[in-house]
Order: sequence, then C-alpha cells, then structure tokens
Amino acid sequence: MASKADQTLTFTYEGTDRRGQKVKGEVSSKNMALAKAQLRKQGINANKVYQKRSNPLAGVRKKKISPLDIAIFTRQLATMMKAGVPLVQSFEIVADGLDNPTMKDIVLGLKSEVEGGNSLATALRKYPLYFDELFCSLVNSGEQSGALETMLDRVAIYKEKSEALKMKIKKAIKYPATVIVVAVIVSCVLLLKVVPVFQDLFKGFGAELPAFTQMVIDMSKWLQEWWFVFLALVIGSIFGFLEAKQRSVAFANWLDRLVLKLPIVGDLAYKSTVARYCRTLATTFAAGVPLIDALQSCAGAAGNVVYRDAIMRIRDDVSTGQQLGFAMRQTGIFPSMALQMVAIGEESGALDAMLDKVATHFESEVDNAVDGLTSMMEPLIMAVLGVLVGGLIIAMYLPIFQLGAVV
Repeated sequence: MASKADQTLTFTYEGTDRRGQKVKGEVSSKNMALAKAQLRKQGINANKVYQKRSNPLAGVRKKKISPLDIAIFTRQLATMMKAGVPLVQSFEIVADGLDNPTMKDIVLGLKSEVEGGNSLATALRKYPLYFDELFCSLVNSGEQSGALETMLDRVAIYKEKSEALKMKIKKAIKYPATVIVVAVIVSCVLLLKVVPVFQDLFKGFGAELPAFTQMVIDMSKWLQEWWFVFLALVIGSIFGFLEAKQRSVAFANWLDRLVLKLPIVGDLAYKSTVARYCRTLATTFAAGVPLIDALQSCAGAAGNVVYRDAIMRIRDDVSTGQQLGFAMRQTGIFPSMALQMVAIGEESGALDAMLDKVATHFESEVDNAVDGLTSMMEPLIMAVLGVLVGGLIIAMYLPIFQLGAVV
C-alpha cells in the first residue's frame, strides 16, 4: 500500500499566464509546494492554489481495472507518442479522457513517477497487478533502444490482439453457460410449483402412475423438502471448483490437459494457445528481446500447462544451439503450418514477420471456430431445452392421456 507521501493530490489554481491573461485549472502533484513549482515552470503566476477536496464516497466503490482498460490506455499512449506529444503531457491528456477513476489515478501516478526522473518501465513496475513483466520488459527495451513510441505501438497491438482473442473464447463459453443456467432455473420452477398441482390431481385417480411420472413426482417431493441442500450443493460445487482451480496447481494442470482433449472445445483451446504463443514471441522478438528471454515470456503467457512445459523445453533446446523450428517440432504439439513458417522465417531472417502471420492465421481460425460453435450450439441447446422442459410436461400429462385412452 502506498504511503501518504507517495500519493498524488489534485490542486485547483487561479492566476495569470505569461501574457497576463487570467487562467484557472487543475494540476496533479504530491504536495502544494511541488504544484506551485510546476505552475511556475509552465509560466503561470498562481494567485490562489488550494487542494481539491475529494468526494468522501469516492473510495467506497472503486471501479475494477480490466485488461481491456490497460489495452486502451496503451493504445492512447502510443498514439500520443507517435504524434510527437511529450510523455508527461501524454499522461495528462490520457487521464483527462478516462471515465474510470481508478485507472485515472494510476495514469496520474505514472506521470508523477516519470516527472520525478524514473523511466516509464520503472514506473510501470510499481503497478504489477496491471502491468505484467512482459509489458514492462517490452517498454524497457523501447526506452533502451530510443524507440519508445514504436515499442508502445507494438505493445498496444499485442494487448489488443490478446484481448480480442480472450473475448472470442468468452463468447464461445458464455452463451451455452447462460442457457444451461436458465434451463436449470425453469426446471426447478416446474418441479416446485407446477408438479405439486398435478400431484394433487393424480391422488383422485386411484390408479398406479406411470414410472416416468412417478419419478418426476419423487424428484419434486425431494426438491420441495431439500431445496436448500440442492442450492448449497450447486453453490458449493461452483465455489469449490473455482477455489481448487486457483489454489491447487495439480488440479489446474489437470484441467488444462482435460480441456485440450475435449471434442470441440479442445480444438478451440489448441488454436487459441498457438495464436497466443506466436503473437507473444513475434512481439518480443521484434522488440529486440533475445530469443531465450522471449521464450521465457511466452511460457508465462501460454495459458496452458501443456504448452508452458513444451515452451520451456524449447527454450532449453534453443539455449544449447538448436534451431527454433526443430525444437518446436520435437515437442509434437505444434501444427505443421506453424513449423514450416518458423523454419522459413529462420532461414530468411524474418522470424518475427512469419510468427506474426501465423498468429494472425490462427486468430482468424479461432474467430471462425467460435462462429461455427455458436451456430452449432443453438439447435443443440434448443433440443436439450425441449427434452428437459418437454419431458417434465409429458410426464405430467401422461396419466391423463392413459386415462383418456381407457375411457
């Protein structure tokens, strides 16, 4: 947690500029003395400078910073730098356009760090929750080579592509998950509210009910009596799954291996992982990061234990003098197209360009797979809903149909 001395405050000022015209506005600084000094550097003779009071409820509901917010910030900063705007001024312009107050505080904090003489990479490393080591390393490479604006543009492209890929995966999962939840809720409502009405009706029949109808009635009775147990089981299962995935490395690794073996989802996970690997390696290698270090970054960004372990083996093989394409082929988990393109890139000296083409190709494959999966899931989900809800209704009307046939 940042100390009080490290916090960035906002001051409101009134005064005159170099031409004697009245001006007023806001400036961010760590204290009032630094704020006044900053205004003097800008040629402003401040008559009044006072700290802007923050809303006491502002810290109660802080907005969460998403990876998409970081991607947008990176793109805006890259655009400002390419337009020739100084870095400190770029932070001010970007901060003014942000709606998320938490993100705005971070941008102003970065501005203060850079104004204090720190490099951008050093400033970014003070916010490890939002800027990972790969991000900071790429920015550091850009600063060292004197091409920060170019590197920020590459990082922005990388973040945008990565987030677009994640959104496609979420799109493929969200729709069927939502429908399944709705189906469970509808079934529970039928079992709790509709089936008991038919149950009272069937008591006057004086005949044995069909096995299917009796099974549904038994389910209804159990749910009416033990609904809280069912609810606890559902919530406990979801919570236990999430906790096990987060806390147990063995469970998370088993889940990664299982996902790759699933019939349809496995192909989607396979293509997205290859795309992420190629995109990360292309970006880091083009930034001038040594191949060994670039592969280390790729392993951390792989998102799947099978590929993380394979990339670490590739790194070890490359460090002993093997070519990247041959080391990738030895793992046996990369597609032939990627292997051929990497081999061509190594021979032609354009490895980053070839990796970028492979990443673009597999990102397009993921996009097509998501669209195809969505189109295929729609009739399948409708069929499941029909069987589930329709089965409950048929079970209730089956005794009535049999009674009508006897009459």
